Amino acid sequence: MEVCYQLPVLPLDRLVPKHVLSRRGAISFSSSSSLFGAPDPRQLSQRRGAISYDSSDQTALYIRMLGDVRVRSQVGFEPERRISHPYLNIDFRTLHTRLDSGSTSESKAPERRVHRLLSFQRYLHSSRLLRGVPQQIPLHLLDEDYTGQARCMLEKVGNWNFDIFLFDRLTNGNSLISLTFHLLNQYGLVELFQLDMVKLWRFLVMVQEDYHSDNPYHNAIHAADVTQAMYCYMQEPILAKSLTSCDIILGILAAATHDLDHPGVNQPFLIKTDHYLATLYKNTSVLENHHWKSAVGLLRETGLFSHLPAEDSLNMERELGSLILATDISRQNDYLSRFRRHLDQKNLCLSNASHRHFILQMALKCADICNPCRPWELSKRWSEKVTEEFFQQGDIEKKHKLEVSPLYDREVNTVGNIQIGFMTYVAEPLFAEWTRFSDTRLSQTMLGYMGLNKASWSGLHQEQASVSKEAGLGSAGADTGGAAAARRDSVTATATGGTSSKEIPQGSKES
Repeated sequence: MEVCYQLPVLPLDRLVPKHVLSRRGAISFSSSSSLFGAPDPRQLSQRRGAISYDSSDQTALYIRMLGDVRVRSQVGFEPERRISHPYLNIDFRTLHTRLDSGSTSESKAPERRVHRLLSFQRYLHSSRLLRGVPQQIPLHLLDEDYTGQARCMLEKVGNWNFDIFLFDRLTNGNSLISLTFHLLNQYGLVELFQLDMVKLWRFLVMVQEDYHSDNPYHNAIHAADVTQAMYCYMQEPILAKSLTSCDIILGILAAATHDLDHPGVNQPFLIKTDHYLATLYKNTSVLENHHWKSAVGLLRETGLFSHLPAEDSLNMERELGSLILATDISRQNDYLSRFRRHLDQKNLCLSNASHRHFILQMALKCADICNPCRPWELSKRWSEKVTEEFFQQGDIEKKHKLEVSPLYDREVNTVGNIQIGFMTYVAEPLFAEWTRFSDTRLSQTMLGYMGLNKASWSGLHQEQASVSKEAGLGSAGADTGGAAAARRDSVTATATGGTSSKEIPQGSKES
């Protein structure tokens, strides 16, 4: 009996063929499917440790982090399992077999595991049916409700106050897949570039999987947030009327893959630990080169652009790399100086392809570090996440007796101090020039939020400093017991009435 499946959360469920099975969202095929046919041995992807290559083009090295090994077979790829859930080892073909059919069809094909993007509610519902437990609550309605809310959010994807954390929850942790596909479809790029739906779906799932979910900051949610910001910038009037379809698809894909396979440490750490990537890329834009090569590897692995002329496909890969390499923060001043020079001379011409590409680079740079420009609730959350990732690297450096990177020592630095410095020396100069280029309501909103957020961090820092000072003065003239009590009181006051009692200013909401 042929069992048909529906993808429960993502809006792609009506577009994927019924014979398609998925492994945790990635596409593979049932044994009865002949879409792929027998694989050509000459085209089999060979992987050796951390480097894989296509035997038909051995000059194209697909660099992979952490010894990722995948073996291409007739049924697809076995994913790297970075997330562990209690329902990932269950064969959902059994769970979704109709119980009222009266008989179970026996397949002669060897049994294999199929991992699917099922929400936890749908998993519980299926488990009850399998165990014969009577259904008490129509749990599938919860899935439909969550899907409906996610679709409502996508209708306002161009709003700068878009809450990517809420969207990630509503999509069951698949914000990057859902958002990227929605934008590609909304622009009509799927039809325009004649993208194969199976290949596109597989590519997006593999991109999301290759982000490390255990990174506090550089994970798939950050990639989705940058993609949403990139969309907002491309919707600005000065760009919306100038960008070509090729510019748009490159902008979206570059945003989605700009931190692909990020290890959670920075470039200096890779260099001083003699990491093989630092050697491979000669200590220059090490992470950005790796993100780019990883993205190219997935493009070729899935064959997303294989139907395009070879020259066009290679050109898109090169331009994708140019965009991703622009996010190297160590080259910030070079790009900013060039941007400022163009604006001073007023010689930007967006009918020129190279000028449009440069503006896309600047837009992606802005999207990558736009967290200080978000509303306080979102900005503060991102600030805490990126600082925690810094501190985790600092802990590793201490553990291995390495020199601790600046700002990465949790015993010396605070979230507020790091954010104030970042806004002052990195974010404010960049967004000031972007506002010169596109002086719109969005640009003014971003500058307004950044000013309010900087003031909020300064206020929190001053409160913490005053509490520490009062605690020190109070303990100076007291005995040992009195000093201990004063410290306990000051800590209690900070926890209960310090940061939480302060009224955080909010910027005006953008419609």
